[in-house]
Amino acid sequence: MKRLKPENPCHMALLSRGGGQDALDGADEHGLIPYLSSRTRFAICQTSLTECNAGQMQKQSCSTRMKRHREKRGFRLVPPLARAVQHDRKWYNTARSAHKESLITKTAFTMAEILLSLTIIGVVAAITLPSLTGNINERTWNTQRKALYARFSQAIALMPNLNGYGSTDTDAAETFITAGLAKVLKTNNICDNTHLQDCGIPANYTTMNGSKKSFPTTLSELNPCFTSVDINEPETSQVYKYSHSDTNAAALETANGESIAVFYRPDCQADLKETGRIYVQNKICAHFVYDLNGTKGPNTVGKDIGFITALYPTDSVVVAPIPHQNDASDSVKFSDAAKTCTQQDSEYRVPSVHELISMFASQLMIGNLATGGYQPSTLIKGPNNNELLVYRLNIRAGSLDYTNKDRYSYRLRCVKR
Repeated sequence: MKRLKPENPCHMALLSRGGGQDALDGADEHGLIPYLSSRTRFAICQTSLTECNAGQMQKQSCSTRMKRHREKRGFRLVPPLARAVQHDRKWYNTARSAHKESLITKTAFTMAEILLSLTIIGVVAAITLPSLTGNINERTWNTQRKALYARFSQAIALMPNLNGYGSTDTDAAETFITAGLAKVLKTNNICDNTHLQDCGIPANYTTMNGSKKSFPTTLSELNPCFTSVDINEPETSQVYKYSHSDTNAAALETANGESIAVFYRPDCQADLKETGRIYVQNKICAHFVYDLNGTKGPNTVGKDIGFITALYPTDSVVVAPIPHQNDASDSVKFSDAAKTCTQQDSEYRVPSVHELISMFASQLMIGNLATGGYQPSTLIKGPNNNELLVYRLNIRAGSLDYTNKDRYSYRLRCVKR
């Protein structure tokens, strides 16, 4: 404790006797000296001198007695100070309150600091919110896709066969829904070709490469190769010819709120057991283009819009690939295909032959598939059963053939499920 410098003769006398300095030190300890008037200070000194002169401390000094009072009762009950301010208790309490308030540090933000903080928060939110919202939407869509695929797989498995519904009718897709699919899949609404939007089908959509297009309403609008192929490739001396009648699309709205456009082939054929060139158009029984949230945005393939394909009339295979936005390679051998997909994105892999056929059906909706041959992960045994061959699908013609898996290199578009 800092010792107070004597300010007048009374202080000097009190210090020479002992005790008075304790009273002043006590006042200083609590920060009250600045609030004590000269009269009060003098009273402290005078009272202490009077007590000492009167012999009230014969067995102990004034300083010892005051120290004992401080330890027992605290500073407020030290007799010299108590008697000095007893005549003006209201003034004393005011002085103590003022001192306590002076010890409290009052802080606050200025308006400029608040505005700066709000600006920073706004900038950070503007940067991170779209990414956060996009991630949330992507997780939601992924969950919906998996659930929709599971329901469709179960529904198709419950149907005795997929061909034969309205086989001579251009509106065969509507017959396929009402007479077949609606019996094994819960639906809220079924719409014919002229009322697709009543089932939530958008009038326009965005392809994976960002192009705006009108939603297809017929099988030929979905992919012209479904109805006509006439291609002559001088560089390979290959000629591709194929033709088939067109059918109209129909639509349904599921009990869970998804909008589904249905493109149907009533005369679809059995699995890939033929030898030689195969036109995969004949293997597709039904191709479903879904929109997970109806006419709400963004109506973009790979986000809320996707596709499911059912192949073969019996023992059907149902696939729902999600292709990458870009080719992983324009020339890669089969042995390097899996590694190439992983390098492009760890979530993607080489498509199966059925997933590649599904991508062929929706090639216009994907938007940037090349016209060359793409390779799947599926291997088949050669004619002599001693050689493993890999399929190659010509996207432009829908032609599927096979070749030595390590001899040639082909394009690769990776997918995820």
